Amino acid sequence: MKYHRVLVEAIVYALQQIFIEGRQADKVIEYVLKSNKKWGSRDRAFIAENTYEIVRWWRLLKFVTQLSDTKIEEAAQFWHLFAAWRVLQGDKLPDWQEFSKVNAKHISARLEEAQQSRKIKESIPDWLDTIGEQELGEEWNAELQAMNKQAPVVLRTNTLKTSQMDLRKKFHEIGIETDTLPGVSDALVLQKRANVFSTEAFKNGLFEVQDAGSQLIAPFLEVQPGMRVIDACAGAGGKTLHLATLMENKGRIIAMDVEEYKLQELQRRARRNGIGNVETKLIEAKTIKRLKESADRLLLDVPCSGLGVLRRNPDAKWKLKPEFLDNIKKTQSEIITNYSKMLKHGGRMVYATCSILPSESEEQVQKFLSQNLEYQLIKEQRTSPAVDGFDGFYMALIERK
Repeated sequence: MKYHRVLVEAIVYALQQIFIEGRQADKVIEYVLKSNKKWGSRDRAFIAENTYEIVRWWRLLKFVTQLSDTKIEEAAQFWHLFAAWRVLQGDKLPDWQEFSKVNAKHISARLEEAQQSRKIKESIPDWLDTIGEQELGEEWNAELQAMNKQAPVVLRTNTLKTSQMDLRKKFHEIGIETDTLPGVSDALVLQKRANVFSTEAFKNGLFEVQDAGSQLIAPFLEVQPGMRVIDACAGAGGKTLHLATLMENKGRIIAMDVEEYKLQELQRRARRNGIGNVETKLIEAKTIKRLKESADRLLLDVPCSGLGVLRRNPDAKWKLKPEFLDNIKKTQSEIITNYSKMLKHGGRMVYATCSILPSESEEQVQKFLSQNLEYQLIKEQRTSPAVDGFDGFYMALIERK
């Protein structure tokens, strides 16, 4: 493989931003890729993929380079980690000064040693490995391995504007091949990664990028055209938009969040999608009270650890802390307890997380139902990176009697 110094420099810069400055990996990569308009698609893919993979295998790479107990700050150390990653991929490194101290045989020997410890081999923090094993037992091994693989790019067809087959045909015409996904009716999976955001189909609102597991949540809520629906933790609105398409743009959806900028992004996406039945509302002190018993359907896609989507956000495992997990569970309990009051009697709600941990999911629902007897569980479902190949989501359909 021929290396271009400017591309490796971009990767080193991105890693410094992620690990020293604490910035989100996706935001950093987006910024870096926009910094040089001369880079072609291969250059951009090289930067993005290598940055994500080094982040994913961060602990393992520090181990094989013996930087495990060293505070990573100097640029030279990031060059060393990049080199180790490429050596593990079987590359022969160029004769650059930055790689002069890299010993391929030593790296390979350390890799063999790493196989003795799951925490190092699968590149996971000690505390997270302990919690995963406690909650999932033997299943944790398979989930860890699956979460260390690159996630596929999955699209959701906007059925207000086109059909799955018509969208697939449009992509075929511009050289992007896709596959359908059994059990996820509107999904298309890219056979090879491509910049779908630059296509006319995206600009015209014919699809959204949304993982297959996430695409199962809106249908789980069993919405119908004409209903009054509240999406109480809407964020930037991926599931809100899906609900609107299932409702055929009829009825009313109130999309709520505590962050105004997310709701503004949702409004922009809704316009592109041709959706007109969504109203955004910032959550304030009296918002929940004012909407008491007003919703036919309620979606609670609650904040969580995000452990089900580590394939897409590998930097999260290095930024998560045990105390955050404890605090987010309290938040989840408060949300389902307080926000459930917005549901009408006879209405249904979905409690959902993008976590593979039962303590954030099944156990939260069981605790809520035991303390609120007027609600009953109708059904629940999980998706698993190891079993389904989807991101790890949990969803529970609950009825208010």
